[in-house]
Amino acid sequence: MASLPPSGAIDGGIHRLAQRVYFEDTDAATIMYHAKYLHFLERGRTEFLRVAGIDHGAAVKAGEGAYAVTEMQIKWLRPARLDDVLVIETRLLSVRAAACRIEQRITRAAEPLLEATLTAAFLDPAGRPRRQPPAWMARFHELLAQEP
Repeated sequence: MASLPPSGAIDGGIHRLAQRVYFEDTDAATIMYHAKYLHFLERGRTEFLRVAGIDHGAAVKAGEGAYAVTEMQIKWLRPARLDDVLVIETRLLSVRAAACRIEQRITRAAEPLLEATLTAAFLDPAGRPRRQPPAWMARFHELLAQEP
């Protein structure tokens, strides 16, 4: 696979982000600690939004709202190890007024290591569901139309 830019790239509706496993991500046996996978998944979702042109950080700062994971199902398939280069794949499954359903995978040299499906709700500053901005919804629908 060709080298990815620092924030990854979207192709066919799928965002791919390359990340290396560092010593801080591993246990004493140099196997990636299970909770660290959540950090990598979060990075994948954050960079997916960035590459899609959605400024989540600006929305948070402006008090418009923020995404919060409300549900997640994870299946660990194989362990990642120190110095592995992983690719976090993120794609939208569906979009509702105040939430997105997202599928993510982590691979090493195209070998699946983890599969996850989650719901991210858009919440107002008080933590109540809020409609996603119309421009974001339009962009999400464009990405859904690009699926392979």
